[in-house]
Amino acid sequence: MSIKNEAYIEKPENFNERGLIVIECPEKIPCDPCVTSCKFGAVTKEKITSLPKVDYSKCTGCTTCVSACPGLAIFVISVVGDKAYVTLPYEFLPLPKKGDVVNGLDRDGNKVCDAKVTRVLTRGRDRTATITLEVDKDLAMIVRNLRAAKQ
Repeated sequence: MSIKNEAYIEKPENFNERGLIVIECPEKIPCDPCVTSCKFGAVTKEKITSLPKVDYSKCTGCTTCVSACPGLAIFVISVVGDKAYVTLPYEFLPLPKKGDVVNGLDRDGNKVCDAKVTRVLTRGRDRTATITLEVDKDLAMIVRNLRAAKQ
């Protein structure tokens, strides 16, 4: 069963501990690493220039598509209690470390909260790292990047 992205992800009760991908792909360009990287077939496109669609019944929240997207437009969000865990692509050095408190940023680069780094995953020397941030549940659809907190 394929579920339209926006209608599904706008409902916080649909997020769970496993995590679900959120694709914020704004352009219809010839690109499909999200499709080819998903070994579960959860991400599909009608044609190479279509926007990706997600079958949430197949998505495992594995985060492989997050680092595969050249547009840095895919996130994985999971919710546990009153906390959300936002896994996002990160291409800056130095990488933050697990336990660091960083600035959680919105889509415009504005600080919206302090966020705790709970996981740092690198996928080889030339691949995009993924960072997981712990934030308040109500910020799950707002936090999209991070900046090291000033000491």
